[in-house]
Formats: sequence, C-alpha cells, structure tokens
Amino acid sequence: MDKDIVLKALQEAKQNSPKRKFNQSVDLIINLKGLDLKKPEHQVNLFVPLRYGRGKKIKICALVGPEAVSAAKKVCDDAISSEDFGKYDKKKAKKLAKQFDFFIAHAPIMAKIAAAFGPILGPRGKMPNPKAGCVVPPNASLAPVCERLQNLIRVVTKNDPLVQCMVGKDDSKEDEVADNLMTIYNAVLHTLPNEETNIKSVFVKLTMGKPVQIGSKEEAPEEKVKKSSKKAAKEKPKKTASGEKAEEGKEPVEEKPAKKEAEPKEKESPKKKGKKK
Repeated sequence: MDKDIVLKALQEAKQNSPKRKFNQSVDLIINLKGLDLKKPEHQVNLFVPLRYGRGKKIKICALVGPEAVSAAKKVCDDAISSEDFGKYDKKKAKKLAKQFDFFIAHAPIMAKIAAAFGPILGPRGKMPNPKAGCVVPPNASLAPVCERLQNLIRVVTKNDPLVQCMVGKDDSKEDEVADNLMTIYNAVLHTLPNEETNIKSVFVKLTMGKPVQIGSKEEAPEEKVKKSSKKAAKEKPKKTASGEKAEEGKEPVEEKPAKKEAEPKEKESPKKKGKKK
C-alpha cells in the first residue's frame, strides 16, 4: 500500500466530511473475502503496536491483589483490589467495561477475575490478555505496561468478514494517521491465509463522513492485464504476402479460421458465397 495514495484518500475523506463540534475519529475499514470465519485460522485477532498514538488517551484499569493497589493507582487510571471484586454486580461491571480500554491483571488472581468479570469483559474483548502483555506477575512494574498499551490496538473480526478500527483523530497529523493505517493494514495482510487475495477493499472514513476507498481511482491489476492482452491481440496480427493472418501472439479466443482466404474456395460452394453480404 502506497503512502501517497493513503494520504490522498485521507484528505478526501476529511473534505467530504461535514464539520462537527467534536473531534471526529478516523477509522480504517478492511473488507475481506474468501474466508470462513468459523475456522480459527481464517479469523483476525491481533494486537498491533502503533508508532503513533490514536489521538486519545487510552484508559487502563488494574485488577490486582490488595498489596499492590496503591502502587497500581499511581500509574494506571484506576485499580481494583481482588478483595473488592464482590462489590461489582452486573450493572457496575458493565459500567467498568465501558469506562476502560484495557485491563491489567496479576496472574495469580486470574481465576477470580474470570469469575467476577468474565461474563462482561469477555464478550467485549476486554479480559486481561497475555498476548497484549496485560497479565503480569505480582511483583512486575506496571508503568512500562501502561506506556506500551497507549499505542496498542486490537484488530479483530467478529460476525462479518471485515475489520474496523480507529487510527487517529481529525486533528491528528496526517502523516501519523497514514502510518498507523498502513501498520494495521500490513499486520492484517500478513495474518490472512492468502494475503492480498483475501482483501476485497479498503476504506477510510471520519465518524460522521462517507467512506472513501483507498486507491479506488487506480485500475485493478486484473483489468490492466485484460486490456493489455486485448491491445496486443489487435496490434500483433498482420497480413502476410499470401493474405493469411499471422498467428503469432494471438490468443485462442481471437482466432477466426472462417475468415482465412486460403480455404474458403475449396470448402464453400459458389451458392453459399453468393449469400454472403
């Protein structure tokens, strides 16, 4: 994916989006094809580290043992002691899930976390995940974990063959948004079983704007091949001194033996010739 094409689509998306009183998000949409999402190997479920932030602060909550609550609150947006898990009913747990982007957990209390918050955090994809580095030993420093999570994004397919995620804000630097977009696109591309063959189309859009296809004005590779082959078929056949068409470079579908002049006199009767217009 060419960065200039990405920047052009991003600028067009901004121009076509009406101005709002809030800072709109910039979203990447990748439509997929040729996949069976029932198969694990066809699903996309990635944590992608970005070079630049997405234009908003990522909120993090720590689920830790009572001895680590004080230290966790100094580096995280909030921390909950395992002794207080019982205070969170379904309603409070839903509010908690909505409030934070990531949850960090101490490994020894993961079973308690699953029992208390699993039914709420699980379906939302917010359970502390070892792949994202969110499950740590009790003595681990949470500061570097929080710092890394600020530029980490989860990219996942759900029920439909597409991924959609935020790559920046309307007021973010365009170069940085384009870099984030390309980083995510490449990560998705390399996790697909047939890579580019499984990508149908790619769009960028603002929250309240219309999607703009990236590279939509470029001719598709297969169309270029078809046009070039037709052009070659028209240019290459030339008449020889005997009046026959040269066969070199012609495709099978372009061959029309009936028009050759060497055979009609023997195969066609004078009557048939007279009927021809």
